[in-house]
Amino acid sequence: MSDTLMVGVSGVRGIVGKDLTPEVVARWAMAFGLWAKERRPAVVIGRDARESGPGFAEAATEGLTAAGCEVIDVGLVPTPTLQLAVEHHGAGGGIAITASHNPIEWNALKFVGPDGIFLDGRDGARVAALVAEWKGGAGRGSRVVHDNEAIARHLEGVLRLAVVDVERIRARRFNVALDAVRGAGGAIMPALLERLGCRIVGLNLETDGRFPRAPEPVPENLGELAALVRGSGADIGMAVDPDVDRLALVDETGAPIGEDYTLAFAVRAVLGGKDGRGGKGSTLPPMPPLPAVVVCNLSTSLVVEDAARDCGATVVRTPVGEVHVARKIVELRAPIGGEGNGGVMYAALHVGRDAPVAAALVLALLARTGRRVSEWVAAAPRYAIVKAKLQRGTRNAERGLDDVYAALRSRFPEASADTQDGLRLAWRDRWLHVRPSNTEPIIRLIAEAPSGAEAEQLINAGRLSCAAS
Repeated sequence: MSDTLMVGVSGVRGIVGKDLTPEVVARWAMAFGLWAKERRPAVVIGRDARESGPGFAEAATEGLTAAGCEVIDVGLVPTPTLQLAVEHHGAGGGIAITASHNPIEWNALKFVGPDGIFLDGRDGARVAALVAEWKGGAGRGSRVVHDNEAIARHLEGVLRLAVVDVERIRARRFNVALDAVRGAGGAIMPALLERLGCRIVGLNLETDGRFPRAPEPVPENLGELAALVRGSGADIGMAVDPDVDRLALVDETGAPIGEDYTLAFAVRAVLGGKDGRGGKGSTLPPMPPLPAVVVCNLSTSLVVEDAARDCGATVVRTPVGEVHVARKIVELRAPIGGEGNGGVMYAALHVGRDAPVAAALVLALLARTGRRVSEWVAAAPRYAIVKAKLQRGTRNAERGLDDVYAALRSRFPEASADTQDGLRLAWRDRWLHVRPSNTEPIIRLIAEAPSGAEAEQLINAGRLSCAAS
C-alpha cells in the first residue's frame, strides 16, 4: 500500500491510482467485513458519483464476500442514505465509497457501524489491525443483493418528520436555486424539493462526478449559484457537497451566508416556536424538557449558540469529527446537533449529517415564520471566522503542544478553556481554537469574533505562542 494513504478513525482516503487502488480497497473491505461479521455477516455498500466509484464498489464487494459477508448494494446514493440503509437492513455495518468534499482525484472508504454511525477510534483501530494482520487468502464467498429503494425510503423518512409541515411548505411555493456539483445530490435533492412543492432552477444536477468547481460548498465556491439566485429571483440557493451530507445556503439577494447558518436555522426549526424562537405559540410536537441540548463541535460558530439560546437550549461541544457529535447526541438524547460545515444531525430520523434533512428543516423555518433568509441573518449577531495553519516544528512535534496551550492560557486567564481537542479559549462573543491536525503534520488555528480584525488578532496570538514553543 502507498505510504501516503491517509488512514483516519472511520476509514481511509487517498488519490485514485496512487494511494487508493482496487487491491487496497479490497483489502480494507475484507478487514471491515471481518469486523462486521462479528455483529452480523451483512454489509451495505454505496458510492457517490465519482468516476472511480463503480470500480471501487466492485473491489469492495470482492473483499466483503471473501470475508464471508452478504453484500447489500444500494448503488449511487448520498452517504446519509447509506447510513439509514444500514439501520433498515439491520446490517453489521456499511461502507460509503466517497471522498466527500475532497478534490476530484480523491476517493475514500468510510466505515459505518451497525447503528448507522461512523466508527470511532477503538473500532477503527481494530479494522486497521485486521488489515495489518491479513496474510492473504480468502474465505468462502457470499451473495450480493441490490437495494434500489434506499433513496425512496430516505425521502419518505424526511417527509414524515413531524417538524416538516409539508403542506405549509408547499403553500409557500418556494423558488429554489440548487447546485449539486454533479455529485450524488442530483439523485435526491430535486426529488425532495419537488415533493415539497418548490420550483427548482438547477445547475450541476448530473450525477457523473465531473465536478465543475472545487466541490466543497464554501462561499468562495458558490459564485455560479449566487448568480443563478440573482438571475432567477429565487427565494433561496442551496448547495450540497458530493456525498450530500452538508448543505450551504445563499440568501435571496445572492449572498452566500456561510455554512454555520445551516445548523443555526435547523436548530430554530426544531426548537423554536412560530417565530423561530422558544416560548409560547409553538406548533411543534413536544420536545424533551427544557433546557434542550444542542450538540456541536468545538469549531462551530457562535451563530449556533445564539440560535440555541434564543430557543431556551444549551450547547454542548465535542471534539472535531462527526462521530464525536453523533455519540454525544446519543448519550445526551439531544434532539439536534451537527457541525459548522453545514452538517445537520436530527435525531428524529438518524444521527448522521444529512443535507436533505437540513434542506427540509430550513424550508420549514422559512414557511412557518414568513421571514426571508437575509432577514434571519440580519436578526442575529454577525461574526467573522478566520482560519490558519502552521507547520509543526520538530520540537512541538515531539513534545506535543502543551507549551503552546500553557502560553495561551497564561496570556488569556479570563477566558474559559476547553481541552477536549487541543485548546479552545472562549469569551461570550469570540473564541480561539488551536489543535493538531489528525491527518497532516500541521497545527490548525481557527478564531471567531465580531469582526475579521478581532478574529485575526486571536489568530496572531496563536501564531506567536506556536512560534515561541
